[in-house]
Amino acid sequence: QVHVVESGGGLVQAGESLRLSCAVSGNMFNVAAVGWHRQGPAKERELVGLILANGATGYALDSVKGRFTISRDDAKTTVYLQMNSLKPEDTAVYYCAILRKGATKYEHWGRGTQVTVSS
Repeated sequence: QVHVVESGGGLVQAGESLRLSCAVSGNMFNVAAVGWHRQGPAKERELVGLILANGATGYALDSVKGRFTISRDDAKTTVYLQMNSLKPEDTAVYYCAILRKGATKYEHWGRGTQVTVSS
């Protein structure tokens, strides 16, 4: 069993920063990556970026490149999403999930954390 819990969301003004945390525990065998996703109002969920088992990161959205940074702690139990220069269009529920090696879909989704950016 794997547990994923996101935290750190809140209401901020445009231009401010937030750091989200994704605490993972349980059976982390064969994990290829931990991915951050988001779902804005009336939008489909989209992948923001991910961190691979070897620590490499990648960002799926051009709109966040240079503003968002994914990292993790040394124990590999918490993955962070540092969000700088936030914009109203970043308003969404942010989720993290696990991608196992050989899998094509993420699994073990958390409940998400709400990020609201006011203009």
